[in-house]
Amino acid sequence: MEDLFGAEGGASELMSQATALVMTYAPKVVLAIVTLIVGMWLINRFVGVLDNKLGKKDPTLNKFLCGLIGAILKILLLISVASMVGIATTSFIAIIGAAGLAVGLALQGSLANFAGGVLILIFKPFKVGDTIDAQGYLGSVREISILYTIVDTFDNRRIVIPNGQLANASLTNLSAYETRRCDMSFGIGYGDDIDKAKAVCKRLIEEDERALKDPEPLIVVGALGESSVDLTVRAWTKSADLWPFYWDMHEKVKKAFDAEGISIPFPQRDVHMIKSD
Repeated sequence: MEDLFGAEGGASELMSQATALVMTYAPKVVLAIVTLIVGMWLINRFVGVLDNKLGKKDPTLNKFLCGLIGAILKILLLISVASMVGIATTSFIAIIGAAGLAVGLALQGSLANFAGGVLILIFKPFKVGDTIDAQGYLGSVREISILYTIVDTFDNRRIVIPNGQLANASLTNLSAYETRRCDMSFGIGYGDDIDKAKAVCKRLIEEDERALKDPEPLIVVGALGESSVDLTVRAWTKSADLWPFYWDMHEKVKKAFDAEGISIPFPQRDVHMIKSD
């Protein structure tokens, strides 16, 4: 009988302890679950609003920022929920920090590309569709991702450039402005009329609709070469018209010089021979 009463007393004690645990932790668990559900809904709502706001301005930056902000907020929410239940989060945070350090050391190159991608997406030295000259490649930007930038060259090659190199080196954005200056040089003979040659160049530029009136074209004697007088011709065009204008002007100038009797001399050198007695 004593054993029976002792067993019953032990069971009742266990029940009372279990009841106490339930009464202690049940509200915390319920509150943590409610916090988790509401927090996830708020985070998704916030990320959705941010996605709609930034999506129209920059789709690439929008995708990256929304994903990064959503991940950070969800991690913070999980840590907060764990602390509400009573789980010690200090060691958990330390483990995450150590794991992050180990991953960072193992992926130094990728992290450099990641940081470069963030800088490119934020400061926007170029955008998709721009023509850039970087890392020895000239082409049109096809895609900007968080790690790499894809460039299509004009001879139909695809170049993948790490963002770390792009962010830490100089590059030339040929599409940054709507207009560009077209620099050309034409050589004429020393016996030709300089003013006549300049007038021919000026007329050809004025007849071409792609040449802008403002700023005015510049036609000057740029240098006196070994075998020619070099005329420097500078005209402004829209960026899209630069190379077609450049190529057409060279053809037109050659034909006009031939028609006007203006020579384009071959490289030559005068040699004086002295006869000794």
